[in-house]
Amino acid sequence: MTTMTPQECARLSEATAALPPGTAERFSGYALMGMPFSSGHYLAYRRFPASSIGPGYHAAWLRRPDGRWTVYADAPPELSCARYFGAAFSEAVHAPVSGSFSGPFSLTVTVPGVLTWRLALESSLATAALTAMARKMPAAVWRSDRLLDAMGLLMGPALRAGKMGLAGLVPNGQSFRAHPQRVWMVASAEATIDGEDAGVPQALPAQEHLADFWLPQRGVFVADLGIDYPSTASDIRSAPARH
Repeated sequence: MTTMTPQECARLSEATAALPPGTAERFSGYALMGMPFSSGHYLAYRRFPASSIGPGYHAAWLRRPDGRWTVYADAPPELSCARYFGAAFSEAVHAPVSGSFSGPFSLTVTVPGVLTWRLALESSLATAALTAMARKMPAAVWRSDRLLDAMGLLMGPALRAGKMGLAGLVPNGQSFRAHPQRVWMVASAEATIDGEDAGVPQALPAQEHLADFWLPQRGVFVADLGIDYPSTASDIRSAPARH
């Protein structure tokens, strides 16, 4: 099993705010890659204390049952997730977003007036094995799209989370590479969205993806996460912004 808890990893990430090496647009931190609910909602959370293009930020992604995506972030859209995924979002909202740990494996994500999401995380034999493998990989692996594709093909079935992709293109046209080095699963979760109970965690009938970024069918939390965008589209297409 992993020796550090998610809470400890989050504290370390906040304290160091260290970027991955390189000259591309880069971010580092931790994230709940995503999870679906029986109501048809889908939620994801990003916390990047370090950014090469602006301030660190929190973001919550929300897919409503009709398929519309909204991203809420406490940094402007051009400096946060909408810079890369805005073409797939119906709306990008600049709003307060918070994520706080109340215990080693307990996380609450909040967007005032929109979302309260409580999660309990856990380790397993599969997450421990993936973490051990990721932490032994040389830096060259994280720069190889082919090897990252292979790792994604391994992670999805190992976590019973459907297809997962660690490299490819995002909706706005940039290429991405994700380097998660610690992994946990969501043991349980509850969410109130727009004042309504989202139900229980449950896979969607068809797995969602945003270009080459696949949203897992089970809750997956990652830390020691680096993201880089080796190529940047000259025309950044964004979702309609609201403040």
